[in-house]
Amino acid sequence: MTMALDPTVHDGLVGTPEDALDPGAPSSSAPGDGPAAAVPRAAVSGRYQATVAGWQVELRVDVDGDRPTRRVSGDFFATTGATTSYFGSFVVDTPEITETPALVRVRGRGRFTWGATARLVTVVVPRVPAGAARAPALLRFSTVAGDPAPGGPEAAGPGATFPCAFASPWFRTVVWEQDSVAGAVPLVSYDTGLLPRPPGVPARVLGVTEAYADAGVQLLSSGMVNVLPLSEAGAGTSPRWSDSELHNAMAKHFSLFADAPRWQVWLLVATAHDQGYRGIMFDYADAFQRQGCAVFYDAIKGEDPASRRAALRTYVHELGHAFNLLHSWQKNGASPPAPLGPNAGLGDLSWMNYPWRYEPPPPAPGGEQAYWSAFPFQFTTNETVHLRHGFYRDVVMSANPFGTGAADTELDPEVFAEPVADRSGLALELRARPAFAYGEPVVVEIKLSATDLRGTTTHGYLHPNDEFVSVAVRQPSGRTVLFRPLLRHCVDEDRRLLLDPGRPAVYDSAYIGFGRDGHLFEEPGRYTLRAVYSGTDGSRVLSAPTELRVRRPLTAEDEEIGDLLLGGEQGQVLALLGSSSDLLRQGNTALDTVLEEHAGHPLAVYARLVKGVNAERDFKDLGADGVLRVHDAEPGESIRLLSEVEQASTGAGGVDNITLNTAMRTLAMAEARAGNPERAREVTERMVDVFAQKKLNPAVLETIRQQAEATAAAVTALTGEEPPARREDIPGQRKGESAPRSGAKRSARR
Repeated sequence: MTMALDPTVHDGLVGTPEDALDPGAPSSSAPGDGPAAAVPRAAVSGRYQATVAGWQVELRVDVDGDRPTRRVSGDFFATTGATTSYFGSFVVDTPEITETPALVRVRGRGRFTWGATARLVTVVVPRVPAGAARAPALLRFSTVAGDPAPGGPEAAGPGATFPCAFASPWFRTVVWEQDSVAGAVPLVSYDTGLLPRPPGVPARVLGVTEAYADAGVQLLSSGMVNVLPLSEAGAGTSPRWSDSELHNAMAKHFSLFADAPRWQVWLLVATAHDQGYRGIMFDYADAFQRQGCAVFYDAIKGEDPASRRAALRTYVHELGHAFNLLHSWQKNGASPPAPLGPNAGLGDLSWMNYPWRYEPPPPAPGGEQAYWSAFPFQFTTNETVHLRHGFYRDVVMSANPFGTGAADTELDPEVFAEPVADRSGLALELRARPAFAYGEPVVVEIKLSATDLRGTTTHGYLHPNDEFVSVAVRQPSGRTVLFRPLLRHCVDEDRRLLLDPGRPAVYDSAYIGFGRDGHLFEEPGRYTLRAVYSGTDGSRVLSAPTELRVRRPLTAEDEEIGDLLLGGEQGQVLALLGSSSDLLRQGNTALDTVLEEHAGHPLAVYARLVKGVNAERDFKDLGADGVLRVHDAEPGESIRLLSEVEQASTGAGGVDNITLNTAMRTLAMAEARAGNPERAREVTERMVDVFAQKKLNPAVLETIRQQAEATAAAVTALTGEEPPARREDIPGQRKGESAPRSGAKRSARR
């Protein structure tokens, strides 16, 4: 960076009398002293702006008014010709504040996103009578003894000065667009006086805009409110939305705009998520980061006060993620790490906590009822500081990805540090194959088990997308990165699982090869993985480190198929378990090439998996024009591809067991969609046999039996055809004899 571009070292850009900025200037010389000083004065907090010598400055003064955080901050933008670019941000966290009847003076050393040489920030704001036009604020940068400066290491003197006109009482202004699917009624507001609330919290009608106004952020309606009619998609279209459909909707919604930082956010009120979530936040690799979120009406609907209160929290919570606010218990996993609130963050009374996870320090009670009894309907102080004064790229939509601050740093060592004592009664295990081929999708199995034979209760959310399990990856270069999913699910549901001798463990698998930061396993070499689970009470349960190796390609075909699987769009298709989005055409074309030109290669099973799962379901395509179109499912294609996945995976090869379980249940539903209910039920029966032959432990096999029965019930619900009676249910029927039935002859079991 050249000196010519540093606004803090351009002395004397504006000729301003030094006594107006000198902290030692006598206040009696300022206008407004004397008897007139008794006149009520307007607050000085708010946003100020200046344009000086090619620089645009946005200054935020936060010293009085509602919930003042007692600091100043600002952003610089450089103008060259007809273009304007972001330059950097600063904040003064602990300034010295002098207040007189005539003015407010703020002075302190700032934190900067660039290597500033004049780090002493002074802001002076003249006070005016209440109701009068606000006076401009004067912003100056200067050096202090010990700072490097053009005049020498000990030099001190005046720096650049910017007169900033008052622009708004709001610290930041964001344009908010809200769309909804027909049948999903958006929330308007909740009356906080309808249910018990903490002492001192006033009864008022509170909506999303008012919740952010309390934090000093103005949400302006874009004036574009679209209701998306599902009727245009056909009567048989499912109202449930998959991650793949939502990913496509979000990307297309913002495809009309440049992929550049801007204060604009989108919220979609959809009917239901296909996995039952209340809300999600979108955060894609390389583009469209934190620009939107979705809430799901079927999970949060209800006109009673408790339902409306919970729905309001969901709206504010999901939009908070778009402002780069993490869950209360996750903030020390940000980059750079942020401090946690009481009880490792679980004691936060915040929009960003889950009510059912609320656990203040003992002996205070926790849980949902305790949360609402104490919640003041506001963000915490640290969250308010972030919303008002976070560095520009850390807050503005489509800039730094979720959880990322100004620097690309190593993980906070405390996040994965060994606890001094662990009395959680839980053990976490991260499993992976010891070696993966070049380009092979890296899937890990996550196991949570009870160590206390008396039983341990926990929530059991194990997939990293649900944000209770974090997986760190140390790459061959020595750099440690955190797997960050493309879509972040908010599992705001109080689920309790008892792990005991009857059910000693729960399992899940996750594809962690591609996330918000792109591919994590591109380079051949050794990788070390470690996971941490956040329990119901905030316990951090660590797995032991596990190692895996990505092999170098041995043949030209190995290298070619690896390259075909490692593209950015391919990674998104794999992470979404398939997509029909035309925005991912190149990714799907690459997978088609794998199947056409390398059908016999072992890695082709992954292309069959994602294409087969995707073919089983309709695809709702919400275009940028607001029209909802549907690509019909292709059950025949799904059956062909997933049958091949099953055949490749019944032995030691193919996909992992949990993924095979998903593939076979999807195959059963594809058979049902194709009008083959008996063949669908055969798949569910065969699924139990396949896993029994893999010698799984009895508890796991019992879970698989229950999943098979649930899938068979779903087949019946879809087709309306009841299953034939089982042999053991027919009086006089001996084992081995065929039960009488009508219709097509039953296929032989494989």
